[in-house]
Amino acid sequence: MIEMQDIWKTYPDGTNALRGVSVKIDANEFVYVVGPSGAGKSTFMKLIYREERPTKGHIFVNGFNLERLKQRKIPYVRRNIGVIFQDFKLLPKLTVYENVAFAMEVVEAPKKLIKKRTLDVLELVRLRGKMASYPSQLSGGEQQRIAIARAIVNNPSVIIADEPTGNLDPDTSWEIMKILEEINFRGATIVMATHNREIVNSMRKRVLAVENGLISRDEVRGEYGYED
Repeated sequence: MIEMQDIWKTYPDGTNALRGVSVKIDANEFVYVVGPSGAGKSTFMKLIYREERPTKGHIFVNGFNLERLKQRKIPYVRRNIGVIFQDFKLLPKLTVYENVAFAMEVVEAPKKLIKKRTLDVLELVRLRGKMASYPSQLSGGEQQRIAIARAIVNNPSVIIADEPTGNLDPDTSWEIMKILEEINFRGATIVMATHNREIVNSMRKRVLAVENGLISRDEVRGEYGYED
């Protein structure tokens, strides 16, 4: 599903964000990516959805070698990768329904399918009753749930969640995690970067710890392991 082979990422200023990382994530896994700030977690995540390219090595996602992928093929690969951001990245002038439907419109899905899938995922995140609202009228937790709905509406096989609970209170964070667990239960592979010790230690999944650009731990049902 996701495989990195001897991945190095060196930025123009000489910073080695990743140094020889090799890891494999199988279909339907739920993986936490943890580690200190500046350790290379964000680079690790961005490489998976081709926001960044490696300096050296190969990355395979759903059978595609992302490092050798031609520019015109990138949108097709990204259709199977949903991304959830810490800061939501919703379109402020669109309603809840329109924000979610837009993700299907850009891939030119049929109108009937757009309506059905949009309503289905809004039901899943428990916000069908607010589909005519605008992002500014929603709480932070509600906005994150819309961001999740948008990320999954095209039924991607891989979900990349970059600090999805980072700006939320504890109760809302648990609501978000229950939704992510349900998405994983339905078959999606989830890779989630987080600093939330309580969530990692309570909802025990595979843990990849990134330190100084290296995978320092790879544990099944692992713990957070840091005193942030």
